[in-house]
Order: sequence, then structure tokens, then C-alpha cells
Amino acid sequence: MLVLFPMQEQSDDSSEDEAAGDTDMDFLRNLFSSALGLGSAEKVLDELTLDGVARYINSGKCKNIICMVGAGISTSAGIPDFRSPGTGLYANLQKYNLPYPEAIFQIDYFKKHPEPFFALARELYPGQFKPTICHYFMKMLKDKGILRRCYTQNIDTLERVAGLEGDDLIEAHGTFYTSHCVSFCCRKEYSLEWMKEKIFSDDIPKCDKCSSLVKPDIVFFGENLPARFFTSMKMDFPRCDLLIVMGTSLQVQPFASLVSSCPRLLINMEKAGQVNPMMGLFGFGEGMDFDSDKAYRHMTTTREKTQGNRVNDKNPENPKFHTRASTLAARCQTTHGLVSVRGPGVGDRCLKSPRKL
Repeated sequence: MLVLFPMQEQSDDSSEDEAAGDTDMDFLRNLFSSALGLGSAEKVLDELTLDGVARYINSGKCKNIICMVGAGISTSAGIPDFRSPGTGLYANLQKYNLPYPEAIFQIDYFKKHPEPFFALARELYPGQFKPTICHYFMKMLKDKGILRRCYTQNIDTLERVAGLEGDDLIEAHGTFYTSHCVSFCCRKEYSLEWMKEKIFSDDIPKCDKCSSLVKPDIVFFGENLPARFFTSMKMDFPRCDLLIVMGTSLQVQPFASLVSSCPRLLINMEKAGQVNPMMGLFGFGEGMDFDSDKAYRHMTTTREKTQGNRVNDKNPENPKFHTRASTLAARCQTTHGLVSVRGPGVGDRCLKSPRKL
């Protein structure tokens, strides 16, 4: 699914401190403007298509791109996501005899029963998989000097393997890259190589200083997110020129609340990040508002892929990049709401009216 959201153009602040300082005022301004119906959003994209996004990126005006990514960008590498029925990680944990699937990532359960987690870690350990085209796309943005930051929910470290460095990444759910003793009195750090040796030797990793468990620095349920997550988001999102969301259901907070008031591109298999009506009423959580009558042409393209990591629209008969189904929808600018449209990409006419969308 591709969803494009043209939003108000933002100015490039002279300093990050000024950007952070203006956040509260921008919030109040947008809140009252939205509530009172004042003003109109200035278009940044000349066309609500991937070509329009590409032209915007190449225009020189798009200097700070933020990518928000989840497990969906790694599924074509062979790593299962969490929630897909039948194939997701949570649907295939029966062999570990868990009280419920999420227990494998709960800190209290881990401290009492670490064996299931380390058995799973052996199957999914970083280094056994290669980055996908999504990971290398973000590396390309970095090489061009326009990647502000990648906020990732993933713990597979494929962003690092593709060439992103620590400063480029906010690993919101932690990482296997380092590990620490779970004892608050110790907290000794261990390397990726040390943890790998323990996991593949079937040893439960224990601290050589205090004999407590050693856990990879991934964020379990019941643990706090890294402090850098919160400090960076305050600086990054006010300066964001384009937000690209890929492969995430946007169901886990606070990652789900990071959608920004800028042009937004969603690449996902299903709708994600829809605004909570009550939160939206008070101006919090600027989500993806698919169904509002006030939304300006929220266009979606859903695709069911059968083979390969990419879809070749120009040659749908190519078995390597075959698209089995394509459903198009857009919001009519007149009175017809969400309707089907013609065309293999964006579509340009409401089927209920000859008038353009």
C-alpha cells in the first residue's frame, strides 16, 4: 500500500534549538487553525504520485528526510514480522510453550524463563540475513546527505549492515548490537560477538562479574525506550521535510505517534497510523486520516506480491516481479468520498463523475 499525504510546507529553521523552541507554538497554531477551519495547507508535492515525491526529493527543497520503519521491510530478507496471521512471529511460537505469545518479550517472564527467548534469538540472530532494497534505499538517502534520521522498530541490525551508522539511527526498540547485565547494581556491557558465542553454544548468557542474566539491548515489554529516542524526536521532527513510513503497523506507542505534519509517504500492506478521533480532537497524534471528508485526496494503492522484493508495473507478466492484484482508491474532491479510480498508478478520474479528482 502506498499512501501519500501532501501537507503544509515547513521552513528550514536556522538552528535545531530554534526548531525545538518553536514546537509548542506550532502545536498551538495548528490546533486552533484546525479547530476553527482557518487557513489552507500549501502544496509541497506537485503531484500525488511516487514521481511527485521523487521530483520533490530532487528539487533541493527536501533536505531532511525521516524514515520510520518496521518489521515489514525485513520480511523479504526472510525475517518474519510480528502480527501477520499464519506467518508472523506471534503465530509460530507454540513450540516454546509460552503462556501467551508476547511473553517471550516481557522482561519479568524473561528473568524467570530466559530459555525461550534465547532459543528464538538463535533462529533469528543478526548476521544470518541480508539487507533488502528498503535498507539500501535509506543508505542512498544518507549518501545524498538528505537522511535526517531513520527511526526503526527492528532489532535485526540490517540498517547497520546496509551502511547506516549509529548517528543515523534511532533504534526505538533497541538492538542486538550491545548487551548488558540485567542487574541494576552491575550493568556490565557485552559485545555482539560475546553474545553470539553464548547463544550458539546453547549457553544461557550470564554475567562473568555477578552471575546475573545478560540480555541484548532490545526493549522488552515493561522496559523504557532509549533516552536518545525522546531527545532526538524533539529535534528531528520539527525539521522534517518528508516522512517515509515503511513496513510498520504503527500500533506500538510511542513510535505510533511520530507521524509529522509534513508530506508523508506510507508504504505498507495495510492501512496504518490512522488518527484516534479523540486524540485528534485535542490536537495530539497527527495520524493518517484516511476517511475524513476534509482530507485532501488521500490516495492508496494496495498490492499483493507473489514473488520477489519488487513490483514491476511496466511488465506485470515478469514472474519475478509479478503483481497479482491491484486495487486503487482516492478521495474525490467534490462530494463522492472514497471511490475507485482508473489507472495503473494513481488514477485521475472519479468513476462516479467525469470531473477530475
